[in-house]
Amino acid sequence: MGHRGHSEFRGRPYGPDPSGREAQDRTRIAQLAARLIAEHGIADWSLAKRKAARQLMLPERAALPGDDEIESALIDYHALFGGAAHRAHLRAQREEALRWTQRLASFDPALVGGVAAGWATAHSDILLDLVLNAGVAYRTMSVTDGGAQRLYIDTPSGGVRLAIRTAEESRQRPRRDRHGSETARLTAEELSALLESSATT
Repeated sequence: MGHRGHSEFRGRPYGPDPSGREAQDRTRIAQLAARLIAEHGIADWSLAKRKAARQLMLPERAALPGDDEIESALIDYHALFGGAAHRAHLRAQREEALRWTQRLASFDPALVGGVAAGWATAHSDILLDLVLNAGVAYRTMSVTDGGAQRLYIDTPSGGVRLAIRTAEESRQRPRRDRHGSETARLTAEELSALLESSATT
């Protein structure tokens, strides 16, 4: 069998990490970044990851976790430290989202992102995907993920971001993340049912 080579960086062997240290470091970074995001409202997740790595005194070339790992870490953080306050705020965000899905019913709205999946913090915006009906004229300020037009609305329960797509863009939107897991996406009916079920638990 061939032997494992060594990189020029500090003579560290490349190839599979036999001790799982890299995976452990990614987990530690994700956990600390999630705390920084939740407690300090850091919106730039890349910044939160780098700051966490520095605080953990890891090398600059340390592998950083993906956003999906941050989402999982946020769910764990809320389970440990969020308590009733997190549940109440998430419910308020979802109720606000329900009001907007009802107002925008003609645009086939769906709640996506952290408020749908449950990892949202008190600083997170509510994100709605809309499908633009043919013949409707509109104007926006920016273009973002997947070509979607993005609008922003301030509400008493936090910001509401509206991602507007054409019917074709909506059909082409990725339904799963890089690990094959289905992304959270709630219609008005599903969101209403979720709120009813959470009220009884």
